[in-house]
Amino acid sequence: MTDEQEPQPSGVWATAVGVARVRALESERENALFRDPLAKAFAAAGGLWPSSPPQPDDEAARRRRLAVSFSIVIRTKFLDDLLEQACASGVRQVVLLGAGMDSRAFRMDWPEGTRLFEVDTAAPLDFKASVLRQERAVAQCERITVAVDLREDWPGALAAAGHDPASPTVWIAEGLLIYLPEDAVELLLARISAQSAAGSRMGLTLGSRGVLERFGADAAPGSAASMWVSEMPDDPVGWLARHGWEAESHTIRERAAAYGRPITTPPQREEQTGGLISAVHR
Repeated sequence: MTDEQEPQPSGVWATAVGVARVRALESERENALFRDPLAKAFAAAGGLWPSSPPQPDDEAARRRRLAVSFSIVIRTKFLDDLLEQACASGVRQVVLLGAGMDSRAFRMDWPEGTRLFEVDTAAPLDFKASVLRQERAVAQCERITVAVDLREDWPGALAAAGHDPASPTVWIAEGLLIYLPEDAVELLLARISAQSAAGSRMGLTLGSRGVLERFGADAAPGSAASMWVSEMPDDPVGWLARHGWEAESHTIRERAAAYGRPITTPPQREEQTGGLISAVHR
């Protein structure tokens, strides 16, 4: 694949290729929390494999980079588990918002009748399609791509693609909300809620309180952290309750310990409410 054949990653969606690289590295571990066979192909197509990104000069920046990579691994496992639980409860519609290089349609076992919608803008979906063709990847469920900007009428585009709001849906917004201003986050959640039948599930990742100050202050231009604009509410469970969701909040530290990857260093500050959210629509 060349620059002339496919547009190369840029802007916010380029961060999805970096996430794929993290998932590829995790997949090579003997005790991997998940296996993502397509992650390396996405990273290579985006120029991030086998070479590694430039290493930061100072120790603090290096630690922040490692922390972000670690959180990607933990959140991936968390949302994998949430999806499996949703399917076990009978949900057969899945919507990935800002799908990026997510390969769950290909790497997870799905019950018969599952329909998975990948919502993103055209550029990342086209880039992804090229890699999938090259890898001859075969989805394990009915996979439907929906090319639309989440700032536009994505519920209309989703409905036109066949989503049924009368049936329960499991929604995933992974690594997405931190790039949206607060008013856009509110609108996104209101739209999700309006399309969710009782019994729908949702998995969110939210930027922890203080993350913009810790990571964004000296972020390199064009880096993921330089594009972060929002953090989680002080009370994410209460915030979701106001939208009709019963939610549970988890921290990366808590989930990492549960997955056998405990964080051995003590927290540098008082533990904040967690940025991994699972919720059920009432």
